[in-house]
Amino acid sequence: MYEDLQLINNQAIHNFELFVDGHRAFIDYKQRDDKFFLIHTEVPQELEGRGVAAALVEKTFKYLEAHNDKIVPYCEYVKVYLKRHPKWERLLA
Repeated sequence: MYEDLQLINNQAIHNFELFVDGHRAFIDYKQRDDKFFLIHTEVPQELEGRGVAAALVEKTFKYLEAHNDKIVPYCEYVKVYLKRHPKWERLLA
């Protein structure tokens, strides 16, 4: 889902962003070396229930894996996503 949409790493504001139908969903992060502390996932009300948060997390994990980075999940949604998709635990710092 949302394969055609590009994940944006907006380093200036420490957000991974996904734009869907003109609305911005994002994961707020802090970076230390090769570790990304995923702090908060936010999806606008207009996009709720459409799988945007899951697509955003999946794209973020793929991006971080491609760059040989690790994750430290603080965000509750990211933690739940990891429980549902344990294959991504390979990215845990």
